[in-house]
Amino acid sequence: MTMRIFGFDLLPYPEHLDHLKVDGELPYPLPRKHFSPALAVSNYREHLDAWALMEELGFDGVGFNEHHTSPYGLMTSPNIMAAAASQRLKRMQILIYGNLLPIHDPLRLAEELAMLDCLSGGRLISGFARGIPREYKAYNVPLAESRARFEEAWEIIKRAWTEEVFSYTGNFWSYKDVAIWPRPVQQPHPPIWVPVTTSQETLEWAARENAPITPGAVATLPARQDMVRYYAACLARHGRAITPEHVVAPANVYIADSREQALKEAGPYMLYFFHTLFSHGNLSNVGAQRQSGYVREEGLGWLRPENREAFLRSLQGFRQVTLEDLKHNERLCWGSPAEVTETLIGLGEALGANTLLVQFNQGAMPHEMFVRQLRRFAADVLPAVRKHTVKVALA
Repeated sequence: MTMRIFGFDLLPYPEHLDHLKVDGELPYPLPRKHFSPALAVSNYREHLDAWALMEELGFDGVGFNEHHTSPYGLMTSPNIMAAAASQRLKRMQILIYGNLLPIHDPLRLAEELAMLDCLSGGRLISGFARGIPREYKAYNVPLAESRARFEEAWEIIKRAWTEEVFSYTGNFWSYKDVAIWPRPVQQPHPPIWVPVTTSQETLEWAARENAPITPGAVATLPARQDMVRYYAACLARHGRAITPEHVVAPANVYIADSREQALKEAGPYMLYFFHTLFSHGNLSNVGAQRQSGYVREEGLGWLRPENREAFLRSLQGFRQVTLEDLKHNERLCWGSPAEVTETLIGLGEALGANTLLVQFNQGAMPHEMFVRQLRRFAADVLPAVRKHTVKVALA
């Protein structure tokens, strides 16, 4: 199978809001008076148009996620976006990446996702995630319960999808004698993918469920390789061998005539993403996340000691990132078409990943700029990448 290419879209609020900062921080919560419904209406329409263009240009799928209470992303319900996309797109797979299991009723999610698989004619990929700390605060869910809620919710969803009638008594949710209608088109259920930022437990869960992973979008390449190797070892413990279809490589792409030009054009939008959107209202410090119970001290057991310092450094200081830092950031696939093509193929080989999840619209860049990137990628990069096949998994 040749490489598959999915687009990924955060759908941020389109207006830059740095003028609202107080002492260098965007206020949280950000009041209603700063939100423009008219901008939101056009923003949703433009992104749906962009996804339809992706299908026209030959992408294999489009992915989007769930976030709350911030201009970081306006897809508070990715399932509503998937429903809209399912009626615009006729061929591409639809990746919800993903529903935040700990903060929602899992039976409701099971029903909605089954509907979406029917609406799309069996093209749904159902990603699941845990979310970020500000969302637990908004939904009044203790951070320390995140892991247990995630795993319990998945068990309920899986049983709702696959059993004739099921009952469940858990620590957080209980149901008696339930049979959902409709059921998914794909049997026994839609494919499950999971993004991994740092959690060893998520890698172990993914291996147990045989779910493909997307390793560490903000992590260094050596750290991402460590994630994949640990995941491969976990798969082996369950009697499975890792393949290139088990890993989805995330990539941030911007195409210009040179890397220098790419930095000049896209750099300001990436800095806005890091300085303003990424940490808005969020508990981004790893130490504070451990203290809250959201992540565990022993949760980095997958990481080789020689890669630990660089990895932890990569998770800090987003508000201090400079254009010079971006210039040397190996995680950005920016440059000429030839450079981007070589980098993407190299990334797939380095991670043993035969699927790429490519983000183009960083930092709320203008819609016209986003569309130009899609067209240029399709014309100058996609054909060569599509011809390539990653044959060897990283183990």
